[in-house]
Amino acid sequence: MGNWYLEYEIQVNRPGLLGDIASLLGMLRVNITTINSVDANVDGRNPEQIDGGVRRGLLLRTDDDAQIARFELIASTMDTIQIKKIREPKLSDILAVRHGRYILKDTDNKKTFRFLRSELGILVDFMAELFKEEGHKLIGIRGMPRVGKTESVVAASVCANKKWIFLSSTMIKQTIRKTLAGDEFSKDNIFILDGIVSRKEADERHLQLVREMMRIPAIKVVEHPDIFVQHSEYSIEDFDYIIELRTDHDQEITYEMMEKNHMMSNHGLMGGFDIFNL
Repeated sequence: MGNWYLEYEIQVNRPGLLGDIASLLGMLRVNITTINSVDANVDGRNPEQIDGGVRRGLLLRTDDDAQIARFELIASTMDTIQIKKIREPKLSDILAVRHGRYILKDTDNKKTFRFLRSELGILVDFMAELFKEEGHKLIGIRGMPRVGKTESVVAASVCANKKWIFLSSTMIKQTIRKTLAGDEFSKDNIFILDGIVSRKEADERHLQLVREMMRIPAIKVVEHPDIFVQHSEYSIEDFDYIIELRTDHDQEITYEMMEKNHMMSNHGLMGGFDIFNL
C-alpha cells in the first residue's frame, strides 16, 4: 500500500470541482485520507502578492501505485486544475495538510526552518514528529529570550510521549546537570541543553556528561547552537535541523544580551539550581 501527496492549483474555480477530483480518485481506487487548502503565503507576503490560484493538498493511499500515474495523466488534460506536486509525502507535506500552509525554510540552508511565536502550534507539531523518529538526531534552536524555545521543546516531548531530560537550562533557575541516574540515559529520552550555559560551565563533570549524551543514539535539542559549537569539537554542520523562532519576521537573533544575562545570573545570590546533582 502506497502513500502519496498530491497538491494542485485551481485554475478555474467552479462549484463541484472538488467533488469531481474526489470521484476520479475514487474510480481509480485511490483513497483520500486528508485534504486541506494549502496557503503558499509562507514568506510574509500578502496573499494578493502571490502568483497563482488557490491550492489544495491531499494525502492519498492506494494499493496500486500505477493508479497515481493514471490520475496524473488524466489531470494533465484538465483545464480546471494544474498539478504542482505528486510524490511520496514528506514531513513538510503532512504538516502542510494539517495546518494549511508550508513551514518556511531558509533559502540558503535547507535544513533551517523558521517560525514565529504566533506559530508555536505548528512548531510543536513539527518537533513532535521529529521526536517520534528513532536514532540519533541533533536539533538546534535559535531565538531570543522569552520567545518560547524551551516551552516548545517540552510541549513537543509531551506530544511525542517522550521523557525529556534537562542537562542545562535557565527555564526556572539555572540548571546544570553533572550526573544522570537510572533510565535517564535511555535512548528513548529527549535530551535538552542550553548552549550558552553549557559552554560557559567550567565543571568538567558537566562537559563529560554532555559528551556522553552526544554519543547516545537519541534525540538531542540544543538551544543557542551557535554558542554551543564555539571552542568545541562540534560544528553547525553536525546539526540535522536548525529551528529559528522569532517574535516577528524582522527580529534579529543576537547573543550579546543573552551572554550578559548569563554572566549576571552566575554572580547572583541565588546561584545555580543544583538539586539534580545532590
